[in-house]
Amino acid sequence: MAKKKTTLLRITLVKSPIGYTQRQKDTVRSLGLRKMHQTVEKPDAPHIRGMINKVIHLVTVEEVK
Repeated sequence: MAKKKTTLLRITLVKSPIGYTQRQKDTVRSLGLRKMHQTVEKPDAPHIRGMINKVIHLVTVEEVK
C-alpha cells in the first residue's frame, strides 16, 4: 500500500484580530493561532481552506510539502 503524501499549510497570524468581528476572532482561534506571528501547520483540507478564506486579511499561508 502506497502512502499518500499530504500537503500541509503553514499559517501565520500577521495582523491582530482586534477590531474585527467575534466570528473572525473565533475563526483565528480555531485555526490554533493565539499570538501575533505565531505559525501553525494544518493539513490541506477543504474545511481548513474555508476558514483561511474568511480571515485571509489577517494571515499568510504557505504550502509545505
